[in-house]
Amino acid sequence: MEQYEPEHLSAPRLAAMRRSIEHGRGALTRRSLLRASGTAALALGGLGALSACGIPPAARAGDAAASDDHSAEEKQINFSNWTEYMDVGEDEKSRPTLDAFTKRTGIRVKYTEDINDNVEFFGKIKPQLAAGQDTGRDLIIVTDWLAARIIRLGWAQKLDPANLPHAFANLSAQFRTPDWDPGRAYSYPWTGIPTVIAYNEKATGGRKVDSVTQLLDDPTLKGKVSFLSEMRDSVGMTLLDMGKDPGSFTDADFDAAVGRMQKGVDTKQIRRFTGNDYTADLSKGDIAACVAWAGDIIQLQADNPAIKFSIPSAGYITSSDNMLIPAKARHKTNAEKLMDHYYELPVAARLAAYINYVCPVDGVAGELAKIDASMASNTLILPDRAMAEKSRSFRSLSAEEETAYEEKFAKLIGA
Repeated sequence: MEQYEPEHLSAPRLAAMRRSIEHGRGALTRRSLLRASGTAALALGGLGALSACGIPPAARAGDAAASDDHSAEEKQINFSNWTEYMDVGEDEKSRPTLDAFTKRTGIRVKYTEDINDNVEFFGKIKPQLAAGQDTGRDLIIVTDWLAARIIRLGWAQKLDPANLPHAFANLSAQFRTPDWDPGRAYSYPWTGIPTVIAYNEKATGGRKVDSVTQLLDDPTLKGKVSFLSEMRDSVGMTLLDMGKDPGSFTDADFDAAVGRMQKGVDTKQIRRFTGNDYTADLSKGDIAACVAWAGDIIQLQADNPAIKFSIPSAGYITSSDNMLIPAKARHKTNAEKLMDHYYELPVAARLAAYINYVCPVDGVAGELAKIDASMASNTLILPDRAMAEKSRSFRSLSAEEETAYEEKFAKLIGA
């Protein structure tokens, strides 16, 4: 188990956090798919203040992390989520999938959109978790790197498979075995977040762009290529192109990937490293091709048919947002029932149709087609088997690796 120790953030890591929230994933709305792998300036003070406490982690679920379950006598759930990450009815007030759950089970859901950034939210709940106290939340949704940390610290409750029959049966294969939660003992994904290659067909003269090699070496693209300022996305895609597994790479592999991109910078093949602000340049054609976030591409394609995407034969990076039950939550069984609810096919389809994210629920295509046939055929929402098999995840990093890698990446992108 990871020990809870003071965390000293280097200048490059702080800079990476600010990039994420100001220009990267954290700057995007819920409807544009990706957001913070990281951070908020507001959160930095909270992290620093608490890190000096030296409070040990809670024990693993099954002992101190577990709590008395009051689900039977208290028919309620406190659910914290990101904004615009839940379906809304035509009246712009009701939440049909949550309402259906309450009608069927009698369990009331207090739904709160109080997550704006992973680090900021962690700063809110860390004091209670570290002190072995209830956070006041029964279900939370956080990005994979933070889910991994919460699980390692023993601050998540182990799930009861008996309460998750649909989730167990319907979870897509590509999400079943993350290195930070093998077999999904503590978490289930809310949605998947793919990083792909995008290009403007007019700017490329009709040519397809489908590899990082092409981005870095094709002379016709010189000065019209961008990579992302999120380390995991750009380095992960480059590692895959080099034949390396982002789930098990070495320090030498990381250095080689950074070196490969550095050559692209030195030769001016790469125009710049961006957050989601690449979208305007891609749409205009000032950027011909780039490493991109799939949610942006879904939106751009609606207005510009010249915008295309490709999945490299080497594979692509996928991260995820995940449902967790915090240690000491009062309504564990109720929360598990709600988690399972979102793995029932009609419910999963309704959610996917509204938020336009990769749906982690297998077999949902038929239900989604009843709502919107174009969504059911969009592989950025429902990856087909060939696409799913190419999905790879960036491995979990230790605090030491995070600092070292961010320093090298910051130097590469001039941050």
